[in-house]
Formats: sequence, structure tokens, C-alpha cells
Amino acid sequence: MGISGFEPSFLVGVEAIRQTHGSGLARLVSRRLTGFALVRFAEDGDWFADCPVVLDFDGVQVEVCHSKLDELSIGWDAIDTAATITGWEWSELTPRWSDRDERLEPFVGQVLCEVALLEWRPPVRDLAAGTVAVEFVFAGGRLRIVNGLDENRIEVGVAQPDHVRHGLGH
Repeated sequence: MGISGFEPSFLVGVEAIRQTHGSGLARLVSRRLTGFALVRFAEDGDWFADCPVVLDFDGVQVEVCHSKLDELSIGWDAIDTAATITGWEWSELTPRWSDRDERLEPFVGQVLCEVALLEWRPPVRDLAAGTVAVEFVFAGGRLRIVNGLDENRIEVGVAQPDHVRHGLGH
């Protein structure tokens, strides 16, 4: 993707993700969300949802990226959002880091109260069954980065009831 520092390590399943990143995610609790970055195209401002969502909690950067139907990579303090994204000379679009997003902006400045992994478990198995989302709970609401079936999707508010919640810290 041409993102400086992005070397994803994709995991599958809530247990693998919890074992690898659960304690790191739990340590974010009580930290303030001080910023975020998404990749948007310079030409139209559209979000390129294949790229990681970067959240900064008082200087600890967590980088969340979904891929395929069930893979999730969580990185820590590796991506340089000040660096130019390279390798797109073939494209008519120019990807750039952006700190603008109407879903994320209301959470900036808020202290993280709780973090959880949400496992999609619908009563009738579907294509997304078993996918894992990361939920960040603030006093002012909930923010989730979920698998949008081979890309990231950002959701706010209460999670759908078909998610099984695996709390990590509060």
C-alpha cells in the first residue's frame, strides 16, 4: 500500500487476537484519544477503507486493519502518518493521510473507559461469522472498527446484538 511503517500481521479469531493484543489494548484504558488518521484520496476526499485506521491515545498509536473475510491486524506505533504514501504512480488517485472524519472527530479529547473485542456470531451463520471488531468505549459513546468484508468499516453507537463481547479492560 506504500504506507511507511505498515507491516501487517494478520490474525484470525478472537482468541488469537486477544492473546496477541489484549493486554496492549487494555493498557489504552484511561488514556485520552488525542488524534487519528485515515487514508483519503486527495481528488475526491473518499476514504480508502482498505488502509489501516490509526488512533493516537496520548502518544500510544494503535493501527487497526481488516483484510479478507476474517483477518485483523493490530499494530503499535509503527505507521508514520506524516510520510507520503508511495507507489501509486499508476493510479489516477492520490492517497493521503487525513485527520478528518465525522464519525471519529467527536471522540477526540475523550478518555477511553473500556476496550473490547466483538465477535460476530449471528443466529444463522453468514459470511461474516467469526469476524472480530475492536470496540472503544468513551463516556460520550462507542466507536468500533469492524470487518466490512475485506476492508475496514467504522461504526458508532451500540453494537448490533449479534456481536459477542469479549471485554479487555475498564
